[in-house]
Amino acid sequence: MGDLQEIVRYIIRFLLGEKNSGSSDFIGYTSDTEKFQKYRIVIFPSRFFDKDIYGSSQSLPELPLQAWEGIPLLFGTPRTEKIGATLVLYADIIASTFFLISRYEEMVNRSERDAHGRFPGRSSLSFRAGFLQRPMVEEYGKALRKILLENGIDIPEPPEKLEKIYLTHDADQIAHYRNFRGMSGALSRFLRNPYQAFKAVQTYWGGIENDPWFTFPWMLELANELKKENPQTAVESIVFIKSGGGELMTDKPLHNLKDNDFRKLFEICHLNNVKIGLHPSYRAGEDTSYVAEEKKILDEAVGQNTVYTRNHFLRNREPEDFLALIDAGLTDDFTMAYADVAGFRLGTCRAVRWINPATQKLTSLVLHPTAMMDSTLSDERYMKLRTEDAFSFSKMMIDRIKKHNGELILLWHNTSVEKENGLYHRDLYQWIINYLKIN
Repeated sequence: MGDLQEIVRYIIRFLLGEKNSGSSDFIGYTSDTEKFQKYRIVIFPSRFFDKDIYGSSQSLPELPLQAWEGIPLLFGTPRTEKIGATLVLYADIIASTFFLISRYEEMVNRSERDAHGRFPGRSSLSFRAGFLQRPMVEEYGKALRKILLENGIDIPEPPEKLEKIYLTHDADQIAHYRNFRGMSGALSRFLRNPYQAFKAVQTYWGGIENDPWFTFPWMLELANELKKENPQTAVESIVFIKSGGGELMTDKPLHNLKDNDFRKLFEICHLNNVKIGLHPSYRAGEDTSYVAEEKKILDEAVGQNTVYTRNHFLRNREPEDFLALIDAGLTDDFTMAYADVAGFRLGTCRAVRWINPATQKLTSLVLHPTAMMDSTLSDERYMKLRTEDAFSFSKMMIDRIKKHNGELILLWHNTSVEKENGLYHRDLYQWIINYLKIN
């Protein structure tokens, strides 16, 4: 096992916030009463980390949860006690935070998977306990800072503003009609959809710029408008590219990243200061040995060292996938969202270092919590939100992230914002950008 004390120190600093990390020395995490006097605040450990409990089903929280400071508490009890000059909190917010940011329950419940091998959001404790759309870790941190302030330790609150905005796009397929099969299929449906037939001919003969799925210029123009009108917030666009895959339909189409269409996409990304990220294939989600190979192909195609990644289909297993990313030299992962329901999969709206729950080791890999994916909101299998409900939900999520000085990470596919596809994602994306311009 790793160094639990290193993890505890990291979690306390994370709860307090980077600018308040110096105040972490006032907080202890111990059941040893002889050490209490060293600290102003002691968080009394529950039995979560005990060797005979950790990793077993006994370690999972039981519903209904108790509340501490109005916040659902996963471990410990909402009791406080003053022992000498030390305030002892029996609410184990260290274990509760660890449980959320490490995705511990996904390691313990390895058999709980959907058809694509993903841990369903609706199976998570966060969803079942009704707090998936609350950044619980930020709420723990706010309550802890309040207690420190009440005990004479001056500690500022983070500003209520978005720390950063990531506009991310998974380029599973960059064009619809750039091959003969796609074009001829559209022509065969001319009477039912003359617009698509026209676009197919225009695209096939005139270039990828005419393809209804090649919406990158439109999305990047919106990103540039946002940067111009909201200069106080850092905005970064990322396009995730799939460079490998197997024979399964879930990996089709297989791409040649050296063809003219991808060169056009890479040129547009370069001109707009867009980062290119790796989109490990469905096959790589089953056999992680392909991750490094796919990264090498992408690096050669774009002429740079790729460090950002997001798994195809949001497939993720603890801990094999993350270990493969680290071994391949990838530093930042954006997979952390549930496909079936939007919310805070990590319990936080801030970037956090991955803790391997199998070994209790703090790693160098940074996890970025993706707040919303286009298809999650609308798909009949998932949230099935109508247009007005999707707008309201998006506003709620943005406002909560802003309140806690978090990162807003959106996942919008280029295919979902084509014109006249019957979906609301183009209008919703435009609305979100406009809302962010004034907030």
